[in-house]
Amino acid sequence: MIDSVLLIAFGGPTRREEIRPFLDNVTRGRRIPPERIEEVAHHYELMPGARSPLNELTERQAAALRDGLSRAGIGLPVGVGMRNWHPYLHETLAEMAAQGRRRVLGIILSALRTEASWERYQADIAAARARIAAAPEVVFAPEWCEEPLFIDAVTSRAAHALAEIPEDRRPSTPLTFTAHSIPEAMAEGSPYVAQLTAAAERVAVQLEHKRFSIAYQSRSGTPTDRWLEPDILDVIRSMAGEGEPDMVVVPIGFVCDHVEVLYDLDVEARTLAAAHGIRLHRAAALNDHPAFIALLMDLVKRQLISGSAPADVTADVTE
Repeated sequence: MIDSVLLIAFGGPTRREEIRPFLDNVTRGRRIPPERIEEVAHHYELMPGARSPLNELTERQAAALRDGLSRAGIGLPVGVGMRNWHPYLHETLAEMAAQGRRRVLGIILSALRTEASWERYQADIAAARARIAAAPEVVFAPEWCEEPLFIDAVTSRAAHALAEIPEDRRPSTPLTFTAHSIPEAMAEGSPYVAQLTAAAERVAVQLEHKRFSIAYQSRSGTPTDRWLEPDILDVIRSMAGEGEPDMVVVPIGFVCDHVEVLYDLDVEARTLAAAHGIRLHRAAALNDHPAFIALLMDLVKRQLISGSAPADVTADVTE
């Protein structure tokens, strides 16, 4: 039986002087040109307070989950652990061990599964546990991108953005779902594209909105590598060629409104759209939407009922 919950997220700098150390963590061992790293650092510097809101938003998700479980009579502690910044996974797990926690449900806050968004998190949990005496066991909640509550939450966010468009133009307004681009080779070995496509289609069906497409954003890495396309900027240029006055962008692949959403969509994509005479309406990410928190609660309740996780999703897995 689990005795605590751990929300597992990417992490982000909380003030200007943390930006480059954070990016050093993120890019270590990856072939990313230095100029691209400096470009991303500048994106963080442009944010209010030169910080990422990801940590704060993840803590809000944890607080909402904790409160929801408490109201349901489930008094489990809920912690937050990050891959790339404080509180690091090993820091939170060490705190849980000191509190006598022995079996933790880990919920990976990545909507779509690929090696970078799932297996690396599992491997990092295993590495974190290896650093801690009497580390608690960690079992992982299953993938949740097909869950109705996830679709409901994204649909709600998209509907709110669509409502900004005059009613007579709304049905014909293009709706574009975005997710982080990844290398094609990585995508071929994962359900990433299939999950993204299925989720986007289900949201469009719930919205009864027939005109929709999928795009990718936030590409990084070596320019010669092949990554998933089309890029959202190319989609905007295409929309401009069709004379579209409005478009709605739904960052379905992102759980929080962090810098890759706030800069890549709200600054870069919006600026390009405006230059072409298009009004870009961006749906909020899930953040602490009630339906998303309800989904997290369901994942916890199911684990409590089942009492165990499948053998292939324990933290003893190494990559």
